[in-house]
Amino acid sequence: MKTNKQFFRIGMYMLLMSVFILACNNNPKDTTPWQPLFDGKTLDGWIILGGTAEYELQNGEIVGKTVHNTPNTFLATDKDYSDFILELDYLVDSTMNSGIQIRSHSLPAYKNGRVHGYQVEIDPSDRAWSAGIYEEARRGWLVPLTNNERAQDAFMQNEWNHYRIEAIGDTIKTWINGVPASYLIDDETDSGFIALQVHSIGENQKAGTEIRWRNVRILTDSLQKYTRTMPLKPVITKNSLTHHEKEEGWELLWDGETTKGWRGAKLDHFPEEGWTIENGELTVLPSGGGESEAGGDIVTEKQYGNFELKLDFKLTEGANSGIKYYVDTDLNKGEGSSIGLEYQLLDDEVHPDAKLGNHEGSRTLASLYDLIQADTTKYVKPIGEWNSAHVISNNNHVEHWLNGMKVLEYERSSDDYKKLVSESKYKIWPNFGEAEKGNILLQDHGNKVTFKNIKIKEL
Repeated sequence: MKTNKQFFRIGMYMLLMSVFILACNNNPKDTTPWQPLFDGKTLDGWIILGGTAEYELQNGEIVGKTVHNTPNTFLATDKDYSDFILELDYLVDSTMNSGIQIRSHSLPAYKNGRVHGYQVEIDPSDRAWSAGIYEEARRGWLVPLTNNERAQDAFMQNEWNHYRIEAIGDTIKTWINGVPASYLIDDETDSGFIALQVHSIGENQKAGTEIRWRNVRILTDSLQKYTRTMPLKPVITKNSLTHHEKEEGWELLWDGETTKGWRGAKLDHFPEEGWTIENGELTVLPSGGGESEAGGDIVTEKQYGNFELKLDFKLTEGANSGIKYYVDTDLNKGEGSSIGLEYQLLDDEVHPDAKLGNHEGSRTLASLYDLIQADTTKYVKPIGEWNSAHVISNNNHVEHWLNGMKVLEYERSSDDYKKLVSESKYKIWPNFGEAEKGNILLQDHGNKVTFKNIKIKEL
């Protein structure tokens, strides 16, 4: 016979079970309209890019295995995605490095097809930057987890980890095992493929080391309904320095907001017309296509000797402009542009200058204007999109880069250089382009051209 105490215990147990069952029944089901990117049975819809690492299927999982003597390898979707929410699980060997590529590309014109783009890091090392944002084959670290200890601690060694990645507009947000990890605002790339990386390994590392992925699913519709609030402060790359750039000693040459550090090439102040600053972009306005007929060229107040210069530019149809360096603003006080070596900015398809010049092709985009033609295989983004210029000048060795690729190089003051100058319109200027220091110039050539992310590093 049961005692009153036993009946009480049984009653309490039944009550608790009822509450538990009721709570379970009331738990909301996930009604998010997820679409699988991996069906668990085949690799249909995926292609291998970059290297020769191995990918195979095991128990409904994608298994990537390292291989010696191969570059980074990527299992990529065969279609591009722009705005999306992506979730997946992965299990990584503690000795590996890996990542999830998003909005990425493999283009023949860019480093012979090398995969490049945003990467959500998988980092089981003591550094623990998993779910940080790296940019493969381009700018490097954009959002390291240096100051995010909670996200660093969220990674589970030798266990399955879960990522949530939201890429909507110019904003990328990541979570690791539910913990906020990265918050990036960047407009470099707005679409591209998704890919699973098997990193290259050194000779002293073990081949066949594995990383596994499962439950790979994506959402592309009604994203605002399902996006999550991110409590972290965003990393904004526009007119700011990346983690790598700060470590390497880069400085902003334009702050994105004011005219500080710049003046008119023939003025002691910034032009009162012809240039605008809006939304973090510096624009020279159209005025008919003539040289310095509106606001005029602008130059840095400071002069530079050995340096690296980087900036992004956006051309309009038929536009002509230029980035000049080693400029001497005292050489030409009359009409036209100030004198200096010029990284040509041009719409090669439309502007007639592309077919002119004393040296064939030397007035095309990224060329050393009127002297040396840029590589004809250069990678150029369409008119209306942002392209990136990069000039390196160190001990008279000069290089022009366009969108991450070197397109020409030369030696200032060399016999070959002097011969080129003697055959050009610059022959009237003694020792043209050979000054030890000079200003950096953005040209007003009467066409609308926009600039941002103007940065310099003195060497």
